[in-house]
Amino acid sequence: MGNVRKTFESELEELKGKLLRMVDLAERQLGDSMDALKTQNLTLAKAVKQKDAEINALDEEINQKVIQLITQQQPVATDLRKIIVALKISTDVERIGDLAVNIAKSTLHIGEEPLIKPIVDIPKMADAVGVMLRKAFDAYDLEDIDLAFELAKEDDAIDEAYGRMIQELMGYMHRNPDYVNQITQLAFISRHLERVGDHVTNMAENIIFMVKGKTLNLNE
Repeated sequence: MGNVRKTFESELEELKGKLLRMVDLAERQLGDSMDALKTQNLTLAKAVKQKDAEINALDEEINQKVIQLITQQQPVATDLRKIIVALKISTDVERIGDLAVNIAKSTLHIGEEPLIKPIVDIPKMADAVGVMLRKAFDAYDLEDIDLAFELAKEDDAIDEAYGRMIQELMGYMHRNPDYVNQITQLAFISRHLERVGDHVTNMAENIIFMVKGKTLNLNE
């Protein structure tokens, strides 16, 4: 029985390692997408699109690992929740990677058009959701539900920042009709970042479920 337990724990650590790699890549993709936007570096924006395949591949590896663990180890109760939650978190991280790609696509749509204003507040949102993503993995790794609950509060701040950003951009649109495309793309980018916050909140909910066995809605 002891050897079986050690094998399971080793397999679970391997699963966590793949998940950490996914988080690292998604965090980097968000950062690169912001750098591409701020500097209008279209080459970097294209690179973000290309690197998405790495996140997708890791997501598939995690899917296969979860299937293997369930069929070979036949875990029950808390162990099963740990595995299932890893799968759910990988899905959210994969979608965060997709959102980083969407930001890069918006940067490509803006192209080399002079920016209507310095890009300052949007990168601040990106930094905040990047920190949230890292905290979510830590909460999963440490099984820290207090940290998971903190993420819901931080997401509220992201939602408020998104609301302010949209109001500001709509004001620019009325005063600068020639910049409608750029302003629209900046609004899309803000929305993508707000969605990243939602995915991190999903991760927090699943972490609480993993530890407590209870399903909570932190987006209320």
